[in-house]
Amino acid sequence: MVATSSNKGQLWLFGGEFASPSQAQFYHYRDLWVYHMATKQWEKIQAPNGPSARSGHRMVYVKKNLIVFGGFHDNLRDYKYFNDVYSFNTEDYKWTKLSPSGTPPAPRSACCMVALNDGRVLIYGGYSKEKVKKDLDKGHVYTDAFILTPEKNDPTGSKWKWVHTKLGGVHFSPRCSMPITATPNNAAAYCYGGVFDVEDDEENLAGVFYNDFYCLDLEKFVWKSVTVSGKKNKEPKEEKKSSEDVEMQEIEKTVETTTICDDGVFKVTVGPSLTSTSAKNVDTSDSEAKIFRPSPRINSGLAVKRGMLYLYGGMFEDGDKQITFSDFYSVDLKKLEEWKVLIADDTSTQEWLGSDNESNDEDDDEEIEDEEESEESEESDREMQVDA
Repeated sequence: MVATSSNKGQLWLFGGEFASPSQAQFYHYRDLWVYHMATKQWEKIQAPNGPSARSGHRMVYVKKNLIVFGGFHDNLRDYKYFNDVYSFNTEDYKWTKLSPSGTPPAPRSACCMVALNDGRVLIYGGYSKEKVKKDLDKGHVYTDAFILTPEKNDPTGSKWKWVHTKLGGVHFSPRCSMPITATPNNAAAYCYGGVFDVEDDEENLAGVFYNDFYCLDLEKFVWKSVTVSGKKNKEPKEEKKSSEDVEMQEIEKTVETTTICDDGVFKVTVGPSLTSTSAKNVDTSDSEAKIFRPSPRINSGLAVKRGMLYLYGGMFEDGDKQITFSDFYSVDLKKLEEWKVLIADDTSTQEWLGSDNESNDEDDDEEIEDEEESEESEESDREMQVDA
């Protein structure tokens, strides 16, 4: 989903997927919608020659154009990953399929995609899978980066090229489905979470979910780890010093009376004194352990406004269960003191829909098959018109 300031604020949405409760059936969309913030109404955009049905794609807003890249389509019989690029002009409402020169990224979904100040587009990471045996697939998480660059002196805006690039800074574990959002001036972009699939055996995967917080400098292309320090104590200095003195006296007293701990297995000897510096270190590590941050997740919604980063929802897997979050948080990007809870996590109230809902899935499947047949018919009609 892409937000623009045009016409008093708009949200653009393309494609996506519907999954039945037991995950037995998927349906991928190819429709384009715009939400008008002024009127609080959705409008379906009727525009031919757009991307095929898909989900897991990424979309950004560049100079009054929506740029769509990648994604995948899966009908449980077969799947396909994409690396095609489409542009949608938000003024004349026309789709254009772009054919960039250069070596493109491998087909993928779930990548990071962000627009740069000069009209270029950065793509990082992503995920795809391929068949290695008849009934066995192997996934791949990408860590490469590409820049989609508009050709100079092209008034049509249809000529682009792919340029492979490298990102520096801190190194973190490979992951996909990590959301990214840029600051209003496009100087930096922030990411949260992500997942990496670990193979338990040839047929089973277990996802490792993250709640790491990173920033990408969009001018130097350097990753930085973002740490929330914790709310600073606003006690007066004299009061604080006094409380520290009392704490040190208690610690020294404890050291005098308890010098050895022996449980028959391990013997620990406690030193006769503890410096003020050591005491402070103990307190710091304890406070760091208590600093709150949103739980591990993927595909959460991120947005930056007036120096605040907002994080909404996302998804987490616990065994066979898929948990969808509706919690909401914010953090001041200048102070980086704490994550504020705007809407608390309420996953404890959710109901697990398992295989008992297969009968309902059958009804959903029939409706989905009808929609797929209708879409295939429309696609065939368009191809016949092009051939004619």
